[in-house]
Amino acid sequence: MTGRLRAPTGRYGGKTAEERQAERRRRFLDAALQLFGDTPGYRATTVAALSEAAGLSTRQFYEEFRTLEDVLAELHLEVNDWATGAVLAAVADADHLPLAERAAAIFRAYAANVTSDPRRVRITFVEIIGVSARLEEQRLARRALWVDLVCAEANRAVVRGEAALRDYRLAATGFIGSVNGLLHDWSAGWVDATLDEVVEELVRQLLGILQPPGWESARG
Repeated sequence: MTGRLRAPTGRYGGKTAEERQAERRRRFLDAALQLFGDTPGYRATTVAALSEAAGLSTRQFYEEFRTLEDVLAELHLEVNDWATGAVLAAVADADHLPLAERAAAIFRAYAANVTSDPRRVRITFVEIIGVSARLEEQRLARRALWVDLVCAEANRAVVRGEAALRDYRLAATGFIGSVNGLLHDWSAGWVDATLDEVVEELVRQLLGILQPPGWESARG
């Protein structure tokens, strides 16, 4: 025999160990989106049920996660990251537009992303609530990032002469609560309106905050 054995490559089935691990983790997260975000929900899901839905073993689950709460935490962050990416892209694309059109484009992007899959709405606004102090801290931290984003856009509008000069943090916090509540209720079928009508209402609320009665642009 004249051939030589090749050195190990760390690949199996054309994939590295890291790629196979990432694929398993993805399968667990996809299964969690279905079970947590639909039926039976996070609290009624077991490790065995999640593993079965992912087509993997419970042993493989514990190689990736400590608890189901860890899965929910990662999924909550991921859903928020998807929405954040959509919003930041819309902010960049709409930068040249007047305030009302800019706000509409941004909120349309957010609403379209979050409501494109009802499971995302449930993960973001329902399943994450009341699970633990740790997840409540995570939820509020992500909410604070959305408040920061609204404040940043409000302050940019001030610089452009499109909005009143003020501290927007309290108003932005209240406004984010309105956004979350209205989109949740719309997704649950409790609001008789189209998504465009929901976005239009949110834009009217935001403009009312940025441009209160009696305010006139210094550039007017």
